[in-house]
Amino acid sequence: MSRIVIINGANAASSRVNAVQQYIEKTIDEVASIEVFKLPAEDLLTANFNSEHIQAVNRIVEKAEAVVVLTPVYKAAYSGILKTYLDLLPQKGLEHKTILPIAVGGSLAHLLSLEYALKPVLSVLGATTILQPVYLIDKQIERLENGSFSIAEEAIERIDKELNRLAPVVSNPV
Repeated sequence: MSRIVIINGANAASSRVNAVQQYIEKTIDEVASIEVFKLPAEDLLTANFNSEHIQAVNRIVEKAEAVVVLTPVYKAAYSGILKTYLDLLPQKGLEHKTILPIAVGGSLAHLLSLEYALKPVLSVLGATTILQPVYLIDKQIERLENGSFSIAEEAIERIDKELNRLAPVVSNPV
């Protein structure tokens, strides 16, 4: 069982948000990842709570002690695909979990989108322990010629600082 789960709200495999997911997967042992864009689109768009795929990923979230929510920021809000998945979580699906929101946006102009758009939804889902959000800008995640990414050291330091705050939450054995 993974004690930490990443919910990746990117729209495509080419998103800079995926660089953050890959970094966290390399940094933390036994982390599970849910890439929302890989879930069946029809299940997301029709809010199919009975979908085997949706129920399977919801069980992963249910068993986790901490959740990292990754999202790109578009037009001052988190991604629509992330919202479609969050709507399929049970009413208190994030209760008793520590949440770390991380977003990647084009500029600092959308920094507060995490406070005013994402955090209220996480709270409605039962989250009471929401760590300091990490907001990164596109230029901190360079797309390399081979298709991989390079994350700026300053961004890595900020991610690591919040990941270290997750460590005590999941360090005690079940």
